[in-house]
Amino acid sequence: MSAALANARERTARIARLNDYARRAMGVACTVVATVGFRSLPDADQSCVCELIETFDAFTEDNDPHGERDFGCIYQLGDVQWTTERPRLREDERERVFWKLDYYDRDLQFGSDDAANPAITRRVLTIMLSDEY
Repeated sequence: MSAALANARERTARIARLNDYARRAMGVACTVVATVGFRSLPDADQSCVCELIETFDAFTEDNDPHGERDFGCIYQLGDVQWTTERPRLREDERERVFWKLDYYDRDLQFGSDDAANPAITRRVLTIMLSDEY
């Protein structure tokens, strides 16, 4: 393996670790922004979704093509339970919530020059209903 490829893989792995930490320590290791639609859900639903985001490990090639673990989807089934597993049938799904991590400079004005460097990067976790995307 070339040095450049090894460096790129290590950089991606570092970003993924920082993103996992940000999700597990929401509001501490990242800034959390929730949209109006998400905030309109009942408090119990918001709490359940946040817990599923913090423990999210359902990463696949479809939702994590770059390996940074920066996006996920939480589903509410017809029986009103929340899950990270995509329902087999669309009619089994009642609601869908997306979460996304973005990387900004320390002043939150521009994109980060290096998402792998926590000294110059602030992570922002946005939680939204899928139809607000």
